[in-house]
Amino acid sequence: MNDVLAVVLAGGKGTRLEPLTRERAKPAVPFGGIYRIVDFTLSNCINSGIRRVLVLTQYKAMSLNRHLGTGWRHLLSRELGEFIDVVPPQQRIDEQWYRGTADAVYQNIYTLEKERPEHVVILAGDHIYKMDYGKMVDFHKENNADLTIAALRVGVEEAKSFGVMQTDEQSRIVGFEEKPDEPKTMPGSDTQCLASMGIYVFNAHFLFDQLCQDATIQHSAHDFGRNIIPSVIKSHRLMAYPFIDENSKADLYWRDVGTLDAYYQSNLELTDVEPLLNLYDYHWPVRTDQPNLPPPKFVFNEPSGRRGMATDSIVAAGTIISGGKVDRSILSSRVRVEECAEVSGSILFRGVQIGKGAIVRNAIIDKYVHVPDGAQIGVDLELDARRGFTITEGGIVVVPVIEAVEEIFSRK
Repeated sequence: MNDVLAVVLAGGKGTRLEPLTRERAKPAVPFGGIYRIVDFTLSNCINSGIRRVLVLTQYKAMSLNRHLGTGWRHLLSRELGEFIDVVPPQQRIDEQWYRGTADAVYQNIYTLEKERPEHVVILAGDHIYKMDYGKMVDFHKENNADLTIAALRVGVEEAKSFGVMQTDEQSRIVGFEEKPDEPKTMPGSDTQCLASMGIYVFNAHFLFDQLCQDATIQHSAHDFGRNIIPSVIKSHRLMAYPFIDENSKADLYWRDVGTLDAYYQSNLELTDVEPLLNLYDYHWPVRTDQPNLPPPKFVFNEPSGRRGMATDSIVAAGTIISGGKVDRSILSSRVRVEECAEVSGSILFRGVQIGKGAIVRNAIIDKYVHVPDGAQIGVDLELDARRGFTITEGGIVVVPVIEAVEEIFSRK
């Protein structure tokens, strides 16, 4: 993999995850108690043997930059030519923000060329999955391809949100439509389509040529799916690589946690007895920034009923459950649940405090929010809405980073 350079696109606004993305980029949103969403893509890179990674950022990147600096850069040796570098918009070519996925790479083409790669792997930084990119690069080389696209089978309705490919018997791509209203199904199936995962392996010189050519087209959206890929299907060799899951489970696991309900569901699935996403697989570990914190603590076990306990839950380091009850929830680091408080079906970010006797149901609470004694979240959704909290279509209450907490919870 010495001739491979990975480029992680991590600059999206993540507007569908508001308010969780008010202060952070989507790839920096916490996941599973101790991780950030971007950790899964970066772990795939490290586990695949890719040691040169550029992370292209744009919006609200401070939290992401800090996370990469403390949790990732120490894993690789610059002296050995290894790195995970954060690349903000440099406006080398013009003074515009990134206008599309292809434009994001094009505006950093000078940085890519300096590394002199033979192959460039383009990745999204906001999906949850386990994949060996090395196997995909080998497939790309064996098939003498100019571009290889990772492919996932999805249902027809779901396919409307993807780029949809048509292939021949040798897996060569012969057709491609970005987010079609009427997706074309796979041969022999009326219910499934072959969708692009947004994971690409390019021959480097081919990529650079196409980016430069696309940049001159004024009406282009400068996007891989909308412009680059359709323009080269007939003239170059494009291959579809079937997604091979490294998750060690019977069913494939790939999640786009792009909406609040999808994000909530993907997190809560981790509390199942045997979740589909295996975080305890040491064959394919997921790495992250692990702060130096004490272990979680559960205190009080009194006959009166004051008992610190958690069932079917994930509880991170530094958390104290002090006489409260937690069920089917994910608690990040340094959370505190006070006596007689109840937390169920919820995701609590770092430093959240749940006061005495408070009730939290089916909620996502952002970092360092202090829920006052006796307050209730997720019990009366109309009251939660009047307080300014986001209520999803699935009835999940999302509490952002807020000040003047007492004033907000005093509203009726």
